[in-house]
Amino acid sequence: MEIVIRSTPDEVASTVADIVERSVRAGPTTLGLATGSSPLGSYRELIRRHHDDGLDFSSARVFLLDEYVGLPKSHEQSYFSVIRSEFVDRVDLDPDRLHGLDGRAHDLAAEAARYDAAIAAAGGIDVQLLGIGSDGHIGFNEPGSSLTSRTRIKTLTEQTRLDNASFFGSVDDVPHHVLTQGLGTIGEARHLVLVAVGAGKADAIAAAVEGPLTAFCPASVLQLHRHATVVVDEAAAGRLALADYYRYALRHKPTWQQF
Repeated sequence: MEIVIRSTPDEVASTVADIVERSVRAGPTTLGLATGSSPLGSYRELIRRHHDDGLDFSSARVFLLDEYVGLPKSHEQSYFSVIRSEFVDRVDLDPDRLHGLDGRAHDLAAEAARYDAAIAAAGGIDVQLLGIGSDGHIGFNEPGSSLTSRTRIKTLTEQTRLDNASFFGSVDDVPHHVLTQGLGTIGEARHLVLVAVGAGKADAIAAAVEGPLTAFCPASVLQLHRHATVVVDEAAAGRLALADYYRYALRHKPTWQQF
């Protein structure tokens, strides 16, 4: 696991965009995209590079991390709609190459199995972007999730529902259930990129990076991954005991070694 500490959220966004751009320019790529506040700056930077630098997403394929149960894809707060408005519709990515879970599927277990099979049939995910919740969740794998879990239905904690209430107007309107890629599914991506900014994520980042490997902090599963990059600003790095070492290692990173 590599920990990259940047001075500002804009520098975090640029670093993450560099990773995605490298994958896109290398040829047809499959991206795993997350919603939420953490990756927004990276999406804005990628949109800028598309318009200003000609970054071409036309051959890319996208799979989403999760979806609310009960919301149609057309709902403004469905993650399918959110990722379209925040990113896909603002670059040249073919909407037919955007894949999400159907939160209104009649058989949710079958929908989850279909989704895992679709990711496998696409050759797996090359770069998976991840945010992190204040309780250490990634995707919607809440504390207590199996570290080898597959895509499935999960019940949101009340804290997660409260965290998302601002998007809906009221916590009463936030669904109680989601379909989410499991930690085992996420771990099959070739490169995991976890993004966090702000002091509110500092405890979760410290637990994920330097705490024990435990289902109590689902993001700690990144410690097992062969290629995981954690990109944070100074505020989100505020509780890291080895922050000075991470900065030192980054300064002395070999020029040939990529993130």
